[in-house]
Amino acid sequence: MAAEQESDRFKPPVDHRWKTPFGNVCDKSGLKITQINDKTTVWSRPLARTWTLMLLLVTCLLYWSRMAMPICAVTMAKEFGWSKTETGIVLGAFFWGYCFTQVLGGHASDRIGGERVLLLSTSSWAVMTAITPLLANIGLQPLVTMTVTRFLLGVMQGVHYPSLVSICAQRVVEGERGFLMSTLACGCYLGMLLVGGVGSLMMDWFGWGSVFYGAGLLAVCWTCCVRKCLLQGPVFSLYSPWSSSSASESSRINWLYLLREPSVWAMIIAHLCFSSTHYTLISWLPTFFKDMFPHAKDWVFNVMPWFVALPTSLFGGSISDHLIRQGCGTASVRKLMQFLAMGVASVFILLLCKTDSFIYAVACVSLAVGLSTFNNSGVSVNVHDQAPSCAGALFGVMNTCSAFTGLLLVYLSGYMIEITGSWVNVFSILALVNVTGVTVFIALGEAKRVDQSQIISTSC
Repeated sequence: MAAEQESDRFKPPVDHRWKTPFGNVCDKSGLKITQINDKTTVWSRPLARTWTLMLLLVTCLLYWSRMAMPICAVTMAKEFGWSKTETGIVLGAFFWGYCFTQVLGGHASDRIGGERVLLLSTSSWAVMTAITPLLANIGLQPLVTMTVTRFLLGVMQGVHYPSLVSICAQRVVEGERGFLMSTLACGCYLGMLLVGGVGSLMMDWFGWGSVFYGAGLLAVCWTCCVRKCLLQGPVFSLYSPWSSSSASESSRINWLYLLREPSVWAMIIAHLCFSSTHYTLISWLPTFFKDMFPHAKDWVFNVMPWFVALPTSLFGGSISDHLIRQGCGTASVRKLMQFLAMGVASVFILLLCKTDSFIYAVACVSLAVGLSTFNNSGVSVNVHDQAPSCAGALFGVMNTCSAFTGLLLVYLSGYMIEITGSWVNVFSILALVNVTGVTVFIALGEAKRVDQSQIISTSC
């Protein structure tokens, strides 16, 4: 009789309730997550749709916050008397901070849950964004305070994408990951459009400070909504059953063995090549259009590529998941998406060197940027396929390296433009880097899980 009572205590919860990543059961919304094993829980479709919408919104706000300083830089430089070099110092400080927390954020997400890390990160950069105009007028040199603020913003936002990768690996089944990551990538493009359109109007009507206030306050509202409606457990608790099992698995990964896998290095190299060329292309496109077409409308080449990127990103995610559900090999689908993102896109990058038509140039750039979004269902998801138990940390390593190589390629491209005065060499190098990366990925890339065999009894 006592044994029966003891077993009743451990019966699973009834169907109308769902267990959160924090170990408690919630029956407020009726949303459920499915327990796949003792380490992984997968969102149900209603909960997945809710989280997808919220993650899309926060990614949009993240890019609004990130791009607020570049949008306001000209106005702020006039107000504070900054030179172009000093303005560059302020803008560049973000990327140095951005490199520091990628691995830490991914590792923390794998251990305690990406939802928690994302919530803490968002609350911190939301407050930092909202108080930026106040810090510019506290009595210290604005150049110093804005450089430090920009650096700290990069530190706080550096964990965002590793957290998303960790969430996707733990909460979404294989046949739906491509669409989720492609949808979340749309938040980047929406954020660029929002800060470029609405942010510019706010700056004209209410001053540059309103751009920062808007992003910060909206992000604070997002944090409050998620904390109240979606996360029911203690945010800072590290001892929930889910996080403990995940931490146990993640901490036993032998990274030396994992990094011996050729498929892992193929993924890393492809990500480095893609990110470096993408950063460089986006950084220098405004200068290219100003040099080649000085009388063209700025908003055309600043807006059109992002309008194209929105539907192509969603299409890429949908078609990749559809192919996998129809029985196509996951590795083949990932390679196809990456070939379109890097190989075919490089053709349109090279065509930029051979046109004197503004419309033709905008079309080439839009197609190159649109095709590049297929990376969201290629290499960006391949990390989930190969190492879901440490996806956040591994993606953090990849993103840190790509940030440094991206900065290097941006600087190298600027030097070449200044010395030669020609864009042909720059675009040719970008195409070469892209082709190199996608060739390695097609030759060595895989989609099989490689972290299971590396889980050993002692931590490396």
